[in-house]
Amino acid sequence: MRITMIGSGNVSTHLAAALKNAGHRIIQVFSPNIGHASLLAYHVGAEATDDISTINAETDLFIIAVKDDAIADIAEQLAVHQKLMVHTSGATSLKVLSEVTPKAGVFYPLQTFSKEKELDFRSVPLCIEGTDEAITKHLIELGQTISNNIYRVDSAQRKILHLSAVFACNFPNYLYYVAQNLLVKHELDFNLLRPLIMETAEKVQQQFPAVAQTGPAVRNDVQTMAAHEQLLEGDVFLQNLYRLLSEGVMKMEKN
Repeated sequence: MRITMIGSGNVSTHLAAALKNAGHRIIQVFSPNIGHASLLAYHVGAEATDDISTINAETDLFIIAVKDDAIADIAEQLAVHQKLMVHTSGATSLKVLSEVTPKAGVFYPLQTFSKEKELDFRSVPLCIEGTDEAITKHLIELGQTISNNIYRVDSAQRKILHLSAVFACNFPNYLYYVAQNLLVKHELDFNLLRPLIMETAEKVQQQFPAVAQTGPAVRNDVQTMAAHEQLLEGDVFLQNLYRLLSEGVMKMEKN
């Protein structure tokens, strides 16, 4: 399949590489930053452009992998080509595309991506939605060339999935940052926590979170929690955050 990548960020970089490795042809990469477009285009053997008016219409699919608030504007400009287009957003409805073209879909990879870190795209869940059954099946077939985990997920479900992903990925990473800062202030190495983080992540591969939960809150260890809050006396925000999260753990155990 001939594919045009709209965007050159983390998602586009990994997706373009996976598609190229699966035998698809990336014909063009668009980005308002020509340097970024050129770098990705070089790696996937494509042409780079920073001018959307120079988009090559001889393509089978536009993959729009840009910030959510830019999707609608780009889709409107691409609609003139009357080609199938998809976006890769977890939080954006299919309607954003279907309002400008009947040939639309969603191709959402549920993963956190960094350009510097390679991953096996075969293990990445791909959430598919199309404006009709034929398009949906077409996108499923495309997805199966790069991933072993294909799911039909409509726009309403995908929004909940994206929210869940924020709780499961983005918030824990912020808490790692909090932990790192606490350690640094007391001249301790963050590497001390890495095995603990890994073990916790591995547990939920085999068990549901409620079963894997440990810590003073799950034991209702009031004395330890009070001592922890005292250590945070200099930071009211973190003290409140600790208390709120502890209350959440205790409520989880009661449900």
